[in-house]
Amino acid sequence: MIKKLLLFALISFVSITMYAQKKGNDKGKEKEAPKDYSEHVLTIDSIINSLYAVISGEKGKKRDWTLFKFLFHADGKLITSGKNNESKFQIRYMKPDDYVKSSGKWLVENGFIEKEIHRTVDAFGNMAHVFSTFESFHSKKDDEPFMRGINSIQLLNDGTRWWIVNVFWDNESRRNPIPRNYLPK
Repeated sequence: MIKKLLLFALISFVSITMYAQKKGNDKGKEKEAPKDYSEHVLTIDSIINSLYAVISGEKGKKRDWTLFKFLFHADGKLITSGKNNESKFQIRYMKPDDYVKSSGKWLVENGFIEKEIHRTVDAFGNMAHVFSTFESFHSKKDDEPFMRGINSIQLLNDGTRWWIVNVFWDNESRRNPIPRNYLPK
C-alpha cells in the first residue's frame, strides 16, 4: 500500500512539474499581434489592387488568405460563371472561405498571376461598381496569358473603409470576346 502511495505521489509530482514548466514556457511566448490591413481598404484603387495582389503569386508562393478574407464584407460572395458539362450556362456562389478551399491549393501548386489591364468605375453614394478586365498567367515570365476575362466587382463604403460585396466574373472565349471598350486603348 505504501509503495502504491509513493508511486502515485511520484507520478503526480512529475505531472505537476511538467505542467508548470510548460506554463512557464508559454509565458515567455507573446502572441503575434494581428496584422493591420487597413491600408488595403481605404480607397477603391487600394482594395482592387489588393484583391489582385493577394490571389497572385508564382508557383509555390503561399497567399495571405487572412488579407483576402479581410477585403470582403461578412455577406460578400464570389460568383463564377461558365458552361457545365452539358454546355448549359451556370453560376456558382462562394463565400471567401469556399474560394480558398476550392482554389487556394491550385493557385499555389500551379502559379497564378492575375493582372488588371483595364478598369471602369461607376460610383454613387456609398456604392461602387468596378468592371475590371484581367489577364491570367502561371508565371510573371509568361509572354501570353492563358486566360482573360472581366471581374464585375461591387463595393460598399461604410464611412470607414471599402468592402467587397461581390466579385462576379466571366472568362473570354471565341464566342464571348471582351468588347473593345473594356480593353486598354
